[in-house]
Amino acid sequence: MAKIDKSNLTKEEWHKLREERKKEKDANQLRKAMSKSGTFSKDAKNYILCLKHGTKYNCDYVNKLYKGVSKNCTIPFEFVCLTEDARGIHEDIKILPLPDNLEGWWCKPYIFSNDLPLNGTILYMDLDVIIADNIDKLFTWQPGRWCTVRDFTRAMQPRWQKYNSSIVRFEKGDLDFVWTDFDKDRKSIQRRYFGDQDWLYAATHQVKGAMLYPDSWIQSWKWEVRTEPRNFRPGGIRGARKLARVDNNARPRVECCVTVFHGDPNPEHCEDKWVVDNWHKL
Repeated sequence: MAKIDKSNLTKEEWHKLREERKKEKDANQLRKAMSKSGTFSKDAKNYILCLKHGTKYNCDYVNKLYKGVSKNCTIPFEFVCLTEDARGIHEDIKILPLPDNLEGWWCKPYIFSNDLPLNGTILYMDLDVIIADNIDKLFTWQPGRWCTVRDFTRAMQPRWQKYNSSIVRFEKGDLDFVWTDFDKDRKSIQRRYFGDQDWLYAATHQVKGAMLYPDSWIQSWKWEVRTEPRNFRPGGIRGARKLARVDNNARPRVECCVTVFHGDPNPEHCEDKWVVDNWHKL
């Protein structure tokens, strides 16, 4: 890029121009890297994909995730939601139908299906996450490779290497076998594996293992960000429990761009100040 004479620009104009140039540079680097890896085509797009099924999460979770990534991603993307119920979802979100013979977390293998009418890089995100900072690096890191998160059991067992499927990036069609193998033997797989992320690890780690995002980029809110004890208030119902003590000093570390609310509490039931400011008020 040609050097710019900033002597005639205000501070605000210079910062805006610098951000635009950075965005263009990152996009060019991503295209070049993916072209070399054979995964880029002129019609390819970047997608952020989420999955809403049943009644566990309502449309607010989809819309808040959309708002969060829109504020924190400078790379052009299309936001897509796989669901059987699109009521209340923001009109700018592309809706894809979810097969009606899937339930619970076992809907998730379908995100890898080659049948999805998408073409390009897919960044899948669970609904129970909060975007903490710019997520461009989740697209640009290790282009052409599929990436996911080291499971948060790492907080108790530092050498833990299995996957957490809250954040997964892949090229459309690259992991189609995760879906087709599951679809051919659903009952047996559901009996042998605790959930979708255990199946994802079993299906891929020996034949097409993931690149694991740096742990500091994607953090468990209750196990890695909070410092207060993570016990719950008595009498709560699983899925709607609240933590016994509010932690108003908890903040994601500087390099963290996504916080994950696996299990309880869900964001709507968390009263920590940062969560209130960055999810409840979104």
